[in-house]
Amino acid sequence: MAELKITRRHLPHWSLEGSVYFVTFRATWGIVFNEEEQRIVLEHIKEGNETFYHCYAAIVMPDHVHILIQPNEGISLSRVMHGLKGVSAHKINLHRGATGQVWQDESYDRIVRNDVEFRNELNYMYNNPVKKGLTNEPEKYAGWYLNDEE
Repeated sequence: MAELKITRRHLPHWSLEGSVYFVTFRATWGIVFNEEEQRIVLEHIKEGNETFYHCYAAIVMPDHVHILIQPNEGISLSRVMHGLKGVSAHKINLHRGATGQVWQDESYDRIVRNDVEFRNELNYMYNNPVKKGLTNEPEKYAGWYLNDEE
């Protein structure tokens, strides 16, 4: 049986092997991603799918990202997030011809406990760009990804 591990920096982080997580990570103050940069981040998330984790869905907003993700066996959520944030920051900086921090240090993560929570988080993600006035058709939003295998 898997063991629940609890760590803390500024935010609490609970990890349990085999869990699905709802994760939010934010850009540093003043960074706003344009549509091309949102695609860069989303494509990087999709590149790691199946190799390091199973991504059920992702939404890349102008200043933050939400993902529903399950790390593969033997791979921690912290390792997944380090790779997602580090490589996507490098790609964004290359695109901008810039250097510096792109993402805030910590991410908000929550273990998804059941199907009801999973559907609630998925609906929240899907409706986020509508709520922010970015689109009326979330399925066509440049930063939206739903794993077709579900």
